[in-house]
Amino acid sequence: MDRMALEDDVLLREVTRFIYREARLQDDHEYDAWEALWADDGVYLIPANGEGGDPEQEMSLVYDNRSRIALRIRQLHTGKRHTQAPRSRLCRIVSNIELLECEGDTIRVTANAVVYESNARGETVWPSRNEYLLRRVGGELRMSLKKVVLINNDKPLYTLSFLI
Repeated sequence: MDRMALEDDVLLREVTRFIYREARLQDDHEYDAWEALWADDGVYLIPANGEGGDPEQEMSLVYDNRSRIALRIRQLHTGKRHTQAPRSRLCRIVSNIELLECEGDTIRVTANAVVYESNARGETVWPSRNEYLLRRVGGELRMSLKKVVLINNDKPLYTLSFLI
């Protein structure tokens, strides 16, 4: 194996561990630890219809900058999120993690995910294609973008009151 391929494999393993950890934190409702995975300029985006273009021009289910992510976490901590009382039980399966581009300290990654949600209204399955822009901050990977494209976002959706 040549040096470049070996470096790619090492990076892929590191990125995969990061994405698996993020998924576990979300499933376990560990909001503060999940928030710590974000870079200061992070953007969390869930397009409303299709793949999503410019979120400044098109509807999004979620389009949060870093301060809005922090506010969302504080709101979840209040216990006043009525659709999450009791909290949904979540199980996330992540697959097809692929490094698309590495430039400097920025890594563009895609992954597929399926979130199984069980709550008082029943069970819901949330399939998605996710895009990440990861960047090293103080030697650690942090998310500067997470874009979640729900596969079924062309249909009416239940309230997303958890972190997808």
